Amino acid sequence: MQAVVAKNKVSDDRIVSRIPRSNRIIIEKAAAVYGASVNQFIVQTALDRATEILQREEVLKLSEKDARIFLDALDNPPPPNQKLVEAMRRHGRLVKC
Repeated sequence: MQAVVAKNKVSDDRIVSRIPRSNRIIIEKAAAVYGASVNQFIVQTALDRATEILQREEVLKLSEKDARIFLDALDNPPPPNQKLVEAMRRHGRLVKC
């Protein structure tokens, strides 16, 4: 999934960073290849990477044992306890589907 930077929107938010000149040269070359200004390139690249990191962190990670327990619970759910039964009744009175 690639994030898209809104064009023609002016914002007063600013991120400033100092980097070695050698890194700046690399970024400038990459931005030119990408067909964007350095600022556009940095913002788009940071958004793409941030989105990737957040998506990776939102994935549920289970051990093989935990995955088996989870799948077994889906295949063989326990009967609803009293609190769940009461919650379903309250929901039924409040929400008409």
